[in-house]
Amino acid sequence: MSSTVTVGLDGSDESLAAADWAAREAALRGLPLRLVHAGGQEPHAYVPFAGEPVPPPGADRSVSLLPEARARLAHRHPGLRVSTERLPGRTVPALVAAAEESELLVLGSRGLGRTDGVLLGSVALAVVARAGRPVVLVGSGEGEGRTRGADSAGDSAARAGLPRDVVVGLDLGAPDDLVLGFAFDAASRRAAALRVVHGWDARAARAAEADTKVASHRGRRGAEAPPGPAEVLRPWRDKYPGVQVTEEAVIGNAGAHLVDASCDAALVVVGRRGRAGHVGPRLGPITHHVVQHTASPVAVVPHD
Repeated sequence: MSSTVTVGLDGSDESLAAADWAAREAALRGLPLRLVHAGGQEPHAYVPFAGEPVPPPGADRSVSLLPEARARLAHRHPGLRVSTERLPGRTVPALVAAAEESELLVLGSRGLGRTDGVLLGSVALAVVARAGRPVVLVGSGEGEGRTRGADSAGDSAARAGLPRDVVVGLDLGAPDDLVLGFAFDAASRRAAALRVVHGWDARAARAAEADTKVASHRGRRGAEAPPGPAEVLRPWRDKYPGVQVTEEAVIGNAGAHLVDASCDAALVVVGRRGRAGHVGPRLGPITHHVVQHTASPVAVVPHD
């Protein structure tokens, strides 16, 4: 794995916004940025940084796509190390391979928003379901304009000069250190608070409490009950003492609550269990719902 942040470009507004987001992320991590274009993907029309005319129909726009994007990012992010590469082969396998060589892969996601449409295209969906490294999906609203904090009604924190929260979905039945580690690290780098959203089932909680009492009465340890959020989060709070953590127990569809939380979030972090194989590449229902409807960038972290 190479220590780099990689972003896939196709010339669309969404991919250019993803490049801006990836540049800021690379700066936060102190890593170089790698711009890639998969050879099997037709570039979208775009407005070049230098004001040159858009190539006529039938021309190979990919020839100028990467250099123009590199010049644009160098102008906006002085000092950032930026490299470019055209990837041979089919788009999805090429981007999945690029993810394996990176700390993070960033892709643009298309759509009209969570109420009017979905944010994810078929290429991004296929890549995020197969990649063995974290993938961040970014919509066009996350370009350079939003970072200045005046574009969205949900950006009160940005308008006040405060960092927006990082939000993470916690599965108390099977908490994963990769997902939590990614979320705490993201919040720490941004000097942002971390909101931990987890489901709560009253019947299951009562049953677990009853089982624990029975186990204790019979002389067995009550450790069979699943750990609570405080226990799960304790080692991460200790590792990142500067991160302010709030817990949010929700009833019902956790995916819908995460989408609601995304309206004013800097980043939503969710997990994806397993890699391609066995039953094939797929997303769990909560993660699928979040990536389809999120209003903020969403990081999908694969784990076993």
